[in-house]
This record gives sequence, C-alpha cells and structure tokens, in this order.
Amino acid sequence: MSAVSPEVQVFHGLVDSHCHLDFPDFDGKLAEVREEMRANGVTHALCISVNLGDFPKVLNLAETHDNFFATVGVHPAHEERSAVDPPRLVELARHPRVVAIGETGLDYYRVSGDLEWQRERFRAHIRAARKCGKPLVIHTREAAEDTLRIMREEGAAEVGGVMHCFTETREVAEAAVELGFHISFSGIVTFKNAAPLKEVARRVPLDRLLVETDSPYLAPVPHRGKTNRPALVRHVAEEVARLRGMSLEALASATTGNFFRLFRPPKQSEKLP
Repeated sequence: MSAVSPEVQVFHGLVDSHCHLDFPDFDGKLAEVREEMRANGVTHALCISVNLGDFPKVLNLAETHDNFFATVGVHPAHEERSAVDPPRLVELARHPRVVAIGETGLDYYRVSGDLEWQRERFRAHIRAARKCGKPLVIHTREAAEDTLRIMREEGAAEVGGVMHCFTETREVAEAAVELGFHISFSGIVTFKNAAPLKEVARRVPLDRLLVETDSPYLAPVPHRGKTNRPALVRHVAEEVARLRGMSLEALASATTGNFFRLFRPPKQSEKLP
C-alpha cells in the first residue's frame, strides 16, 4: 500500500516513538517500511520490547539500522506471569542501543483475576529503570489509578518516561506530567469518536508531547483497519497539529526534540544512514 501523505511538501523530522517492527506482520517487509518512512519524513523509530524471549530480535533492529532504537521489558498483558528480575533488565539495558525500560505498566482490560503479579512486574520495571537511569515506556488500560499510585510509590519520577498510546482523561494526563512523564498519542486521536482524547491532545504541554503508531495496531484515519506502519505517524502528527492550531512542521520539530531529550540515544544515531 502507499502510505504517502497527501501533504504537498515533504519534510524531514518526525519520530515514531512506539512501534513493534519485530512482529510477524513485518517479516520480509522492512525495506518497504523504511522507504515509506523516508517518503513521509519519519526519520527515526523506537522498537518496543514486549517480552524477553523476543528481545534479541528487537535489539537486532536497532543494531542493524542506525535510525532505530530499542527498549527492553515485558508487556503487562504478556501471558508468561513469572516474575521479572530487575538486575536482568538492568543488564540488558546496558546496551547503548537500548534507550528505555518497557513496555511495562498495568492492563486490567486484557487480563482479569488476581493481578498482583502484574503490579509486582510493573514495580520491578520501575526499579530497574531507576537503577540504570533510563526512562520508562508505560502502558495503562483501565488501570490508571493503580498505575499512577505505583509510579508514585516506586519513584518513577526519578527517571520519567512516556505514557504511550494515551487514552485516559485529562486529569490522568496532568498527573503523569506532574510526575515528569510525556504523553504520546497514537492513531486513536484521529478517530471520529475520540472527542475527549482530542481535547487532551490540545492541552498537553508542548514540551511533553510525543506521537507514535503502535504499529502494527491502531492505524490512523484514513488507513483505519489496515496494518499500521511507522510512516503513518505523519497522520497522527497532522491531526495533533490541527487540534493545537499549529503547523505540522512546528509539531514535528517539538515532538522530535522531546523524543531526543527524553531518550538520549547515541549521538551518532541522530542521522539517517
């Protein structure tokens, strides 16, 4: 498919701050994905770990391509419920291409029953992040109160990070910002039925704003229902810029600057190969 935006002028500067390019959806398609990124001015992408078994594949993406970075962590809804060892996360995070701990957090939508194991896993990730001094990538779904509580109890503000694919209320966004976190918007913000989220996108401080795809999920309008790709983060940025009454170029400059200040990737990786 062609993922090129209808905007006339192509610029360079957007970052997809959250994608899963190690998933089977992208097997054999990486060259196409990267070309679409170039065509849309998407210069960098953060490849997100969801379990330690597949972490080597995530890391390989970041080692192979100078404009990809990696995280290390276990998604809260991952079926393997064994404890996560903070020292192991710290060890893996020492790699210079690993710029954050996560994706971690709480998910009370996909998983039910006694979820204390999930809360303990979240705490382990925060402790690892504090130990290695790298920011957190946090997922929360139908669990905002507990997510914020644990962030406070475990000192997540010490390292900061991002509330990814944000779908919560303005009050939750404000609480996260107070803890030093960024708010990242996905293709959901382009959906017609996302009016409350659009209002949050208008009000998040510009210096705490990020954009993402969460590829292969949540493709933005006008590609909703299709496989999402990093190039489509441009549609997310266009909508957030429209909501805030600013140019796409200004929105891209702000969110890209926020990304590099938050994740502090290796200096030599700030340009396309």
